[in-house]
Amino acid sequence: MPLVYAELRRLAHHYLQQERSDHTLQSTALVHEAYLRLAGQNPPQWQNRAHFFGIAARVMRQILVEYARGHNAAKRGGVGAYTLALDEALEIQQKTNVDVVALDDALERLSELDPQQSRIVELRFFGGLTIEDTSEVMGISPATVKRDWTSARAWLHREIAGNELA
Repeated sequence: MPLVYAELRRLAHHYLQQERSDHTLQSTALVHEAYLRLAGQNPPQWQNRAHFFGIAARVMRQILVEYARGHNAAKRGGVGAYTLALDEALEIQQKTNVDVVALDDALERLSELDPQQSRIVELRFFGGLTIEDTSEVMGISPATVKRDWTSARAWLHREIAGNELA
């Protein structure tokens, strides 16, 4: 864990830097919560660095979504939505703020249509993995990751923008 702690804190800081200004969860707390969840389970044998970060990304996503759902519930219907900027991570041309619950819901719908694309988004967005690392974790070619990443970004953008208009 000491070998990856700094990298996990960097990723957590990156996610939380894009959150609402009154966000109370700090990067250290996010990393510690992720560690506790990982240590509390029977952790698999990490195949490599990318595999570890892939699993850590899923855990961080779950924590952020739970936190957002709790915050939205406290606000009775999500007034003042918990936002997470997707423009950088998903490389959307215009700046788009999406609430993390909407992102999670969209990823769940995407996983029903294409589990591979959903997993790629999770690894790239929440795990901060490169195309090559994602390819290694999933056992697919970098070209497939790039193609699915592009398709998933477009689908998520359309899906989340459509829900905001509804």
